[in-house]
Amino acid sequence: MSDPFDDQFPPRLVAEGREGDNAAPLSVGELSLKLKRMVEGEFGHVRLRGEISGFKRAASGHVYLALKDADAVIDAVMWRGQADRLPFRPQDGIEVVATGKLTTYPGRSKYQIVIERMELAGEGALMALLEKLKAQLAGEGLFDPARKQPLPFAPQTIGVVTSPTGAVIRDILHRLADRFPTHVLVWPVKVQGEGAAAEVAAAVRGFDAMPADGPVRRPDLVIVARGGGSIEDLWAFNEEVVVRAVAACSIPIISAVGHETDTTLCDHAADVRAPTPTAAAEIAVPVRAELANAVATMGLRAERYARRYHERAGERLAALVRVLPRRDALLGPQRQKADDLGAKLDRALERRVTAARGVLDRAAGALRPAVLERKLDTLRHRLDGAGKLLDAVNPDNLLQRGYVRVGAKASGKVVASAADARAAGAVTLHFRDGIVDARVERSGAKSYAGDKPEQPDLF
Repeated sequence: MSDPFDDQFPPRLVAEGREGDNAAPLSVGELSLKLKRMVEGEFGHVRLRGEISGFKRAASGHVYLALKDADAVIDAVMWRGQADRLPFRPQDGIEVVATGKLTTYPGRSKYQIVIERMELAGEGALMALLEKLKAQLAGEGLFDPARKQPLPFAPQTIGVVTSPTGAVIRDILHRLADRFPTHVLVWPVKVQGEGAAAEVAAAVRGFDAMPADGPVRRPDLVIVARGGGSIEDLWAFNEEVVVRAVAACSIPIISAVGHETDTTLCDHAADVRAPTPTAAAEIAVPVRAELANAVATMGLRAERYARRYHERAGERLAALVRVLPRRDALLGPQRQKADDLGAKLDRALERRVTAARGVLDRAAGALRPAVLERKLDTLRHRLDGAGKLLDAVNPDNLLQRGYVRVGAKASGKVVASAADARAAGAVTLHFRDGIVDARVERSGAKSYAGDKPEQPDLF
């Protein structure tokens, strides 16, 4: 069976106006704009309860997510300004109540909610978020007992991170003054509300960054403290930024947040958890009066032990003296040995003196005048014989008998042969009464037996 409408208006190749149709066709953009106005006008302010899904924060700082329940899903966006003011860190699976307005996104033909404020949907959702964050940080080892640092016994300077106007700082200062007066540095911070977590984390990092030799003494211990309150009041100390700052601090930290029944993630990250701020001051320092009493008691005990030790040492010495042999018994053999050595020494000295006296007597006998005179006569005869021998061999004595000693004029050496005379050329003739210079005129002449030797010319 055919549709009468199709029969009345059969399809055409080119769109034309139809009879009775006074509305012009809308563009897609016009329709999207009408829908946007209608949705925003009808749902300008809505509150939605749902579970976060697909949470993502863009590089621009804007947040994109979806809210869902068992029946439906709606996209959501939160601009950077509102996202930065969130009192918690959104995560998938957390149930929240979002306040904002509905709008459309023509680029994708979809509608979404622009969130202006987002809160956790009741305390159950808050606890779920807390447990989820706790499990994440514990998995990273931030709560590991092996990371805990021991507290100093008597810190000279204590840093306190808390509100400067609350009762907490007064309680801490009063308790420290009663127990052990200590220098305190207070880093004032907000302890709840917007920006509290960032201030607490910055204070912890600030104490940690102080130089050890700076103008202000670096704390030996830090106390992070706040009074009691609801879980929402204490939420800043559950923030991840605070937990990481406390866990990374190189200074030992005591966490004293809330009352004894209150527990925050800051307590798990700190080195020691105190049930109250006052208890934190008690943990931080000892009692000076108790220390003084302990020192006095130890002094008395040390004196008593020293006296007892002295007495017992005297008793042991007396017992040893009784069992030791007498002095004469110990020294008798040594005394006898010394006497024997003394006697031997006397005899040895006597023999030595006797031998020396014999040597002296022999030397004295050798020095008698008769013996000495004989020795002198012998030496005198020997000296006379040497003198006569010297006169006999003295060549100058031959000159007295007409002999001549010939010497080379240049060198003064004795000329003992004709060859030496020819070699010298000029000679000196030594006579008994003087010397005469001569030159060899002819050389090479030989003398034969029976011939009269030639005489050199003199000048």
